[in-house]
Amino acid sequence: MFSKILIANRGEIAIRIIRALSEMGIKSVAVYSNADKNSLHRYLADESICIGSEDASDSYLRADRIISAALLTGAKAIHPGYGFLSENEDFASLCEENGIAFIGPGSALMRKLSDKTRMKEIAKDAGLDTIPGTSILSSLEEAKERAKEIGYPVMLKARSGGGGRGIRLVEDDDQMEKAYPIARNEAEQSFSDGALYLEKYIASASHIEVQILADEFGNAVSFAERDCSMQRNHQKLIEESPSAKVSEEERALLMEKTRKAAIKMGYRNAGTMEFLFSSDRKFYFMEMNVRLQVEHPVSEILSSIDIVKWQIRIAAGIPLSFTTKDVRTKGAAIECRINALSTGEIEELHIPGGPFVRFDTYIEKGALVSPYYDSLLGKLIVYAQTRDEAIRKMRAYLCELQIVGVKTNIEQQLMILKNPDFISGTYDTMSMERIND
Repeated sequence: MFSKILIANRGEIAIRIIRALSEMGIKSVAVYSNADKNSLHRYLADESICIGSEDASDSYLRADRIISAALLTGAKAIHPGYGFLSENEDFASLCEENGIAFIGPGSALMRKLSDKTRMKEIAKDAGLDTIPGTSILSSLEEAKERAKEIGYPVMLKARSGGGGRGIRLVEDDDQMEKAYPIARNEAEQSFSDGALYLEKYIASASHIEVQILADEFGNAVSFAERDCSMQRNHQKLIEESPSAKVSEEERALLMEKTRKAAIKMGYRNAGTMEFLFSSDRKFYFMEMNVRLQVEHPVSEILSSIDIVKWQIRIAAGIPLSFTTKDVRTKGAAIECRINALSTGEIEELHIPGGPFVRFDTYIEKGALVSPYYDSLLGKLIVYAQTRDEAIRKMRAYLCELQIVGVKTNIEQQLMILKNPDFISGTYDTMSMERIND
């Protein structure tokens, strides 16, 4: 097992990883920017080192400085968290070249799976259904031509990255004229990769994803699906597991198919396979995220399995000690993402507590919410024996959660939890648009 691990991230995910390392008896190293010099993750770690200025491009995206920090502190491995360099195969390769373990699938596999259009072909070979679409587009004219072949409406998507950036719903040629350059520039600015492709738009679909863990010995485990359909502008707001829309038979089949697909593609460490669940009850594979997901606590609290600890064990060459049959799928778990709608200082903070509730956050009284990074303040997660009870529980804890000093989306989350479509479980990826209308 590693004696010391550096966390190449910040905020709530850095704290989440530091706590796992502490429980495992592993020393932790935090990196921080000038904007985060007083951030909680710096002080919870055993060591910390500054890697640059406020801009992520001069700090958390500087692979060379992160590697130097690891070498300087004697860290034996790097956990990238999510975002920043977590899906950057060049960073993973740089770790390997310097004798530092990268806690993820490794550079070769990341390179193989990073191209989403190529990943779809791999998924097909592994027995998964895929959405009709194109390879990488060479021009706006090709985009319009191929969109007519597929049939409007289509989704215009960036090859790299995630978080809803570089994605546009396009319904005709006129919209394509406007959307193509915007999506390309957005992808270029966000991921330094402006490559785009098309997929057929699946109406009234649900966004379903399956958490995977796989070791180097050919073992893979699938968790119960997470429903991430409640989103705005392709940004997830609420996740729950299991989905209210998926039957037990469909769940068992999906878990087995994803487990086999992970083994066939030679996957290693934690990853997530994302699907659109259509109105005719077909799971269409979209992409695979080769990193830890923001919403991983939903699967953890439902299954009672610590995914971050298993990421570390797998990277250290330890085989999985359980199978998919051992993964608990009973009960209901819900996660609400608490986002800042303004910047400023946290003047007062009250975090609710109770059985089967957790709040993953980096904020404390006096903490500064800066404009430089993602607006996520934390994630409130609850578990209950039934979905109805979990919804009531989440409402109660959202009402108790008090964050003073910055505006948040807590009221929006409460509005969603009271919406009839959410209560009935019939919501889809366009429900937020209908709610706001």
